Amino acid sequence: EVAVPKKVADRLELDPPSLPLDGLTTLALGLAATAIYWSPIALESKYLVSNALAWALAMASLASISLGSFQTGAILLLGLFCYDIFFVFGTDIMMTVATKVEAPVKFLYTAPPSDTPRDYPFSVLGLGDVVVPGLFVRFMSRIDEALVPTYSYFTATTAAYAAGLAVCFTVNEITGAGQPALLYLDPACIGTALAVGAANGQLKEVWSFDDESD
Repeated sequence: EVAVPKKVADRLELDPPSLPLDGLTTLALGLAATAIYWSPIALESKYLVSNALAWALAMASLASISLGSFQTGAILLLGLFCYDIFFVFGTDIMMTVATKVEAPVKFLYTAPPSDTPRDYPFSVLGLGDVVVPGLFVRFMSRIDEALVPTYSYFTATTAAYAAGLAVCFTVNEITGAGQPALLYLDPACIGTALAVGAANGQLKEVWSFDDESD
């Protein structure tokens, strides 16, 4: 705890008149990262700061949002699965946003060395490609707690997410064309959850699982 002046404590209605050290540290790091991000430095020199801000946004979203039920999560992922495919393959909107709009709403990875010039020096993973499947994977931990399965849903879907992401980046590098990450992530996560449910003999319970009632 860090003591604050009485006037500040009174203005903020603090009782006791102190602020948590970890909170102040986080605030200082956030302000420093924001200042660096908006400074006139080439993105190639500060992309890790952009990733840190995007990571903070993703973690805040995962901590504050719950899917509520398995079926809600499955429907959400299915809808965004179709949305992602259409706007990547059917239009140039997603590629334009990913490569032209510079904001901490995506994760940037340096592209592997290549003799072929690239229009954009990074591989990109959108924030939604982390948060949306991440909410589903996090929800699997609630199912683990409620159903106590033989095989963990959370562990399996985490591995499925990693495998889907690896396939997405591999296809991206082989084809040289932007890929809708949810094309790979959503079927991997939902399919794995249902397969593990079948393996545990809990398929019906998983499909009908509602966090609020269970």
